[in-house]
Order: sequence, then structure tokens, then C-alpha cells
Amino acid sequence: MAKITKDDFIASLKEMTLLEIKELVDAMKEEFGVDPSAVAVAAPAQGGDASGSDTPSVVSVNLVNAGPAKINVIKIIKEITGLGLKESKDIADNGGAVKEGIAPAEADEIKAKLEEAGAEVEVK
Repeated sequence: MAKITKDDFIASLKEMTLLEIKELVDAMKEEFGVDPSAVAVAAPAQGGDASGSDTPSVVSVNLVNAGPAKINVIKIIKEITGLGLKESKDIADNGGAVKEGIAPAEADEIKAKLEEAGAEVEVK
């Protein structure tokens, strides 16, 4: 088997849905006994923000309340995350993270889409 490069691996990740990536992370936990998501989350905290700006480099979009048009919110969550209908409905019903570790500009776009559908959203 030929060794794949980091760039090839990242390119293949871009083509996966979030559910497929979650399954990959779970398989890596099982195979190597290491949680790769813990390493990925810890890495930005160590480096800090080189620009010295108070603006965070990564943020999370959290659903506070789906609002009156819950079906439209579920559809948007499904579209944004790549999750299945049940998982998207669970987020709409219970609130929580829609997408984590993203750029502030992407978070603002997601927030706008969800608020347009009537949801209450916060970016942290």
C-alpha cells in the first residue's frame, strides 16, 4: 500500500460528511487508543493568536432555540452539518452545538441562515 501524504488525507477529509469523519475518529480511537479530536482541540490553544487580536480565530455556533419554524431549522442544520435527519432534529429539539471550531466569518453565515429561519443562535 502506498503511503498517502498529509495533503491527500486532508483532501479526502474535505469530501467526507461530518458523520463519516466522526466514524473515522471513532475508528482511530479504537485502532490506536488515542482520541485525535482531543489533540486537534488542544493544538490551537497552545499556539495562541499571533496577531495579538482579541478576536477568536475559531468559534462555535450553538442553537439556543429552534423557534416556531422548527422544520426549516432542521433542514438547515442537516444541510450545514451533513448529519442525518434524526441527529439534526435532536439538535433542533435540545439545542447545542451546530458546528464547532470554525472561522468567525463562516459562523456569521450559519447564524444568519438559522436566524432567518426563526431560530435563536449564539456564537461563542
